[in-house]
Amino acid sequence: MTTAQRPTATGALTPDLVHPLLARAAAGGAPAVTVHAPATGERIAELPQSSVADIEAAFDRARTAQRRWARVPVRERAAVLRRFHDLVLAEQDTILDIVQTETGKSRAHAFDEVGDVAVNSRYYAATAPKLLARRNPRGVLPVLTDVQVHQRAKGVVAVISPWNYPLALAVSDALPALVAGNAVVGRPDNQTALTALWAVDAAVRAGLPEDLWQIVLGRGSVIGGEVIDRADYVDYTGSSATGRTIGRQAGERLIGCSLELGGKNPLLVLSDADPAAAARTAVRASFASAGQLCESMERIYVHEAVHDRFVDEFVTAVKALKLGSPLDYSTDMGSLTFRRQLDTVRAHVDDAVAKGATVLAGGVHRPDLGPYFYEPTVLTDVTAEMTVYREETFGPVVSIYKVATDDEAVTQANDTPYGLNASVWTRSAARGREFAARINAGSVNVNEGFIAAWGSADAPSGGMGISGTGRRHGPEGLLKYVDTQTIAVQRMLPIAPLPGMSEAMWAKTMTLYFRVMKTLRQK
Repeated sequence: MTTAQRPTATGALTPDLVHPLLARAAAGGAPAVTVHAPATGERIAELPQSSVADIEAAFDRARTAQRRWARVPVRERAAVLRRFHDLVLAEQDTILDIVQTETGKSRAHAFDEVGDVAVNSRYYAATAPKLLARRNPRGVLPVLTDVQVHQRAKGVVAVISPWNYPLALAVSDALPALVAGNAVVGRPDNQTALTALWAVDAAVRAGLPEDLWQIVLGRGSVIGGEVIDRADYVDYTGSSATGRTIGRQAGERLIGCSLELGGKNPLLVLSDADPAAAARTAVRASFASAGQLCESMERIYVHEAVHDRFVDEFVTAVKALKLGSPLDYSTDMGSLTFRRQLDTVRAHVDDAVAKGATVLAGGVHRPDLGPYFYEPTVLTDVTAEMTVYREETFGPVVSIYKVATDDEAVTQANDTPYGLNASVWTRSAARGREFAARINAGSVNVNEGFIAAWGSADAPSGGMGISGTGRRHGPEGLLKYVDTQTIAVQRMLPIAPLPGMSEAMWAKTMTLYFRVMKTLRQK
């Protein structure tokens, strides 16, 4: 396993950069916490925390700003997203330094987040005017009944985002909410708060009104309920267990929520696949952000006809990965972000090995590189009694299973309560679509790992089963943030019997009308 010589430099996050960002948080009423860089253990900042009063004030400011913002024409709101897009690309070195320092991930994996935000800001800037335009559907009595459907912003949206993709998940869910006319109160993880605060600062510089996008800080277990109690809609990305709690809280208030939760994602290498090509892509699909990605692969099912070649190619590529988290593109995989993630990874691997699994690559904690580095790990001979077989690891661990038929691969892939993402490898696109349609997952990539579906911003993304409910991306990713209002104006004649007409005659007249309309609509 090749290693990098230079760890993350927390010195890139100077006081001149950090202090103005901290000032943008609606926080300070609760004791501060110290945040450290995962790759080195060095102190990043003393992070202020939000009290109930801070949260209340943030929502008050957001509601005041939202009432003005909702009256701004959609095209002007979209122009802010376009300018924000340009700022993110122009200042990517700064935000990449922040993301890497806060998460410990490699720069290549951090850039995936820059790309995600650029794609989504461009997409929603282009599509929001059409998606939010007034519609004029057919009235119950054409000509006599004039109907308009308006899209009304929900109000203040809570975006509760995790630490693993702090730019993509704090920002790309906020952008459609904002362009739809809402305000946003974000609650990022403490570990990655500077990333979210940088995004707010950049959005304000792009023309977003002050106070429209607020950031509150604190552990979810401490302030999450306070945020949900004040929100008009909740967007959450994180664990399935926490998603259930948030769903219950939102349901008690009768507000909507969108939940993207965990995954135990399968990659299927079918009998006619190119094993070398599949192996190359499977490396990134399994170990992006050190496997701390809901969309990443944790299970690989390989047809016996191509199994040995795939395993040889895959293990060779995994062993060649360069570990480290310097602020450049010289390494392939970075650090885990927390001690608890490292503990989970070690527990899953140790349990599997103790019960008979074979380690083909990795399986080693690397404290010589930094506190939470763990080598990308490939397991085989994994069986059902092992923890790693069914539970989400959320780390750099993937298990390979040999299957006798392609149908068996599908059956095994669907043997999980999760249903977030999947990958199918075959030389035939038509065959790939056929098998993809049989897999219980919100997105399935053919001859790709996760970026093809995830990066296609015009297509919805989300989970089935315990992987969540609701969708981000596509029209659904914006329309979830609005309520529809139907306004119907009746002209000239009422929808009721005319003077002197009996109810029986009215019923006969309308029956004839319904039959005529059915005939007309069929033509």
